[in-house]
This record gives sequence, C-alpha cells and structure tokens, in this order.
Amino acid sequence: MTRPVKVAPSILSADFSCLADEVERVTPEADLLHVDVMDGHFVPNLTIGPPVVRALRARTRLFLDCHLMVSNPGVLLDDFAKAGADRCIVHVEVGDPKPLFDELRTLGVGVGLTLNPETPVERVLPHLEDIDLVLVMSVHPGFGGQHFIPEVLDKVEVLRAAIDEQDLPVEIEIDGGIKHDNAGQAYTAGVDILVAGSAIFGAQDQAGAAREIREAALAA
Repeated sequence: MTRPVKVAPSILSADFSCLADEVERVTPEADLLHVDVMDGHFVPNLTIGPPVVRALRARTRLFLDCHLMVSNPGVLLDDFAKAGADRCIVHVEVGDPKPLFDELRTLGVGVGLTLNPETPVERVLPHLEDIDLVLVMSVHPGFGGQHFIPEVLDKVEVLRAAIDEQDLPVEIEIDGGIKHDNAGQAYTAGVDILVAGSAIFGAQDQAGAAREIREAALAA
C-alpha cells in the first residue's frame, strides 16, 4: 500500500498583498498551510506573527502549521493558539523543548519539533513519543528560495526507521528547496509532508505546481 503524502504550501513565498487570494488558489491541492515565523534573532530575517495567522484563520479551513524560528517561542505560544494555529513547531536548538510541548498540549495545539541541517538527528530522537511531527530542515532557515541539501535525507531515514519501529503516530515533514524533481527522493527516504514555497507560489499555475510535487513523490 502506497504511503500517503501531503503537500504544504509555504506562505513565505506568497504575495502578501493578496495573501487570501494566494491561499485560495492553492487550496484545491493543499493539505495544510506552512507558516514561517521568524524573529530576526534566531534567524536573520523577520516575517510574521499571530495577527497574520488570525487573518488566515478567518479566510481558510486549511490546517495552519506554524514553524516558529524564534529564540523564545514560549512567550508566543498562547498568542498563536488564540490566533488559530493548529500546530506549532519549535526548534530543538533553543533548549529543552519539553516545557514547550507541555504548554502546547495544555493549549490544545499540535506539537512539532524541528532541527537545522547541521544538528544531529540524535537531538530529536528522545522526543519522538512527545510530539506529533518532526520537521527536517533541508536548507538553513531564514530565507526562501534556497537550494535543497540532499544530505539531510540520511536523517529522514533514521527518523522513519525509529518511528516505524516504535509504531508512533508521528509525521515527518521536510522544508527547504522542495520541488517536483526532488520530491520523490524525500518521499522515498520517509517524508510524509512536503513543504514547498517558491516552487508553488512562484509558478503561474500554483495549484498545478502543488499537484505536480505530489504526483512526483508518489511516482517515486
């Protein structure tokens, strides 16, 4: 049986002057929306916060997957929960994530954990039983449009084996440089959710680009 694959358009690459329209265009081929939150400290870029999530929540029923690339995510979790985030993904690099997991559970928000390309996969393995999703960064976080780092697929394979061996309900997501020509590699390594920004929102037919990524993954 073929393992399902989900496509998550990343609004980092969308046109923010007409964000609701951009989301509507990709909705037919999107399983969830990926929301990149950057604070200018943890990563060298500044993006959006809870107000944009609140605005999105009012215009879409898609699952809102919020990736918090911030130095102090704990101060933001309540605001994102109130804004309508369905899941918040925090970085293992910011310190012990367990208190953040506990707070997210209390808030009724899904729990994700991510690691940067240079971070050993062993940093996240002890937390698999406490999370819903692990996000493998396939670029250095901070800016869209970067080239895919194929070496991170070794981490995906380790995570896939660990999750399957323990029969855990944990999804594997990958973000960074995902396009139709590497979607199959990521899926074969064990990825469940493919995040794509410029490959989707930079296309003339945005829904078609998302569909092409899904089809390329399933054809691998």
